[in-house]
Amino acid sequence: MKLGVNIDHIAVLREARRINDPDPLQALGICTRAGADQITIHLREDRRHIHDEDAAAIIRHSPLPVNLECAQAPEIIDFVCEHRPLRATLVPEKREEVTTEGGLDVTGDPTALKEVIRRLHEAEVEVSLFIDPQPDTVIAAKELEADWIEFHTGHYANLWAMLYSNLSRTHHAIESLKLPRRDLKKMLDEELTTLNELAAHAHDIQLHVAAGHGLNYQNVAPIAKIRQIEELNIGQSIIARSVFTGLEAAIREMKALL
Repeated sequence: MKLGVNIDHIAVLREARRINDPDPLQALGICTRAGADQITIHLREDRRHIHDEDAAAIIRHSPLPVNLECAQAPEIIDFVCEHRPLRATLVPEKREEVTTEGGLDVTGDPTALKEVIRRLHEAEVEVSLFIDPQPDTVIAAKELEADWIEFHTGHYANLWAMLYSNLSRTHHAIESLKLPRRDLKKMLDEELTTLNELAAHAHDIQLHVAAGHGLNYQNVAPIAKIRQIEELNIGQSIIARSVFTGLEAAIREMKALL
């Protein structure tokens, strides 16, 4: 299983002070040395962390393949087609959200999405769709001629955190998941079963399968056991760990878990 390291949160630290340090470009050599397989970045419409010049420099200089997560905004797609990372992962995006809250709507009117996928393929950019783990979204992704799907593992991660971490005792507790432990355990088992079954189905219909969102050192092992998932994209937990261990050690620890 390959590891894509999302380095957006390095830019989050930079933007918090609105200066030029730390520079996410400096992470490329460390990620390579530590055994990462891919660099992942998210060029958001509001440029809250990675900016255009960051993304262009990372695509140009990275010795590892680059997976650029982005919305379908025309100017973003123009940027992707110009700079041509290995892959573009199309994600939903809301300005007010802290992080991506769910998967892309791929079951509605496909006209606009089909045109974006056509443009990206014409620019020789692989296309991945960031989707919720549901049977209809997998089928829709195949019909849209995506190369990859990436399962949004946020619900799995939230269930894990409310069941096994101290999240429920903090001000970040998830209100909708303040449930008895037996209910959380059942829901977690069901979500993991769904991910297993849908990964197998996607593989059978010749989609490449990735997963990501909310994965960390505590909850990643069950996901890493799903053999049809080829790649995990993990960012926040690795960058958070690197504050205490350094980035190279944090990546090596995650690679060991995979």
